[in-house]
Amino acid sequence: MSEQLSNRYKPLFEIRLLHHYWLDEGGIVFDQLKSKEDTKGKNEEKRNERLRLYDCGRFFIVEPTAGTAKILSGLGCVYKTTSLGCIVATPNNVKIPKKTKLEFAVTVRDPDLFNYTALTLRPQTIHEIYHEVEKKTYRYKKNIFVLSNRNGTERNINSNGNTLFLSTEFSNTADGVESFFIENNGALKQLTGDQPDSAQVLGNKDDNPVYVHQEDIPVITPPATFPEELAKQVPERGIQLSKERPDDIFALIQLQARLSNEKFSLVDMNGQAKDDHPVYDIRFKNRSTLWKYINKKTGAFSSMESDPLPLTYYGNAGSQQKPANGQFIKIEEGNYLVSEFFI
Repeated sequence: MSEQLSNRYKPLFEIRLLHHYWLDEGGIVFDQLKSKEDTKGKNEEKRNERLRLYDCGRFFIVEPTAGTAKILSGLGCVYKTTSLGCIVATPNNVKIPKKTKLEFAVTVRDPDLFNYTALTLRPQTIHEIYHEVEKKTYRYKKNIFVLSNRNGTERNINSNGNTLFLSTEFSNTADGVESFFIENNGALKQLTGDQPDSAQVLGNKDDNPVYVHQEDIPVITPPATFPEELAKQVPERGIQLSKERPDDIFALIQLQARLSNEKFSLVDMNGQAKDDHPVYDIRFKNRSTLWKYINKKTGAFSSMESDPLPLTYYGNAGSQQKPANGQFIKIEEGNYLVSEFFI
């Protein structure tokens, strides 16, 4: 699905923030959805139907930073939010300087988002560090995702052709519950607890979306002027806050106009909008939890699914009823995520 604009303008790029809680159907990933008829073209039709009902504005706010808004205005560009994310359009024949850099801040509108989104157990806390010599306070926010076209990943995961993800490629590193990693055989896995043997297999990495994951959180390099005792107070991963980056930021999107990677570049070799503008995906993985069923009359434990199951708005991955939207999730020993509900 693509937004249409006046013929005086040309799309420069689109960003889609897609959350799989609202797109998957039980255990079936959105990109693999099939219509019942399962005839030519029906798969895409089912996905488009799901996207027509989707509105990321219910739970995300995406806004250009003040500096980016000024750049876009100076170039005559138009920024517009959409049900899938946002789009930027440029007047026909306008040239975008190749070194142009744009930033967009993502904040959370729906507090329930943290309940059904993977990787939200990591606290996004603010750290303030005062440097006496400079008479300046440095502010950092821990565990903020940075999504960029400079190190994005390309996948061919559905019949629509290659998808450009702003997340980095998965690695073989796992660092705690809900982290993603790749095994030597190419299998994509996700920890459902803190222990290595608690991982669930999501399938081959090349067949899965590139979800926002732990390595999208950049390492912070302390200022060279910091003495050792101050450098130790700087969070290991996250971003430095500024007047342009709000305190409640959840993720930061960074785009550069011209890159050596043609597909991820915003503009063509002449610095103009491409005829086939790039559409960048940011995918958020829905949580998987152990589903415990409790007898609503007696309050006693009834049964439990043998493996963690995905939480989704559509469909049911379990053998009985599924948790409702906003279902409280308990954390048991080992950081195992558990959904308890009554039958």
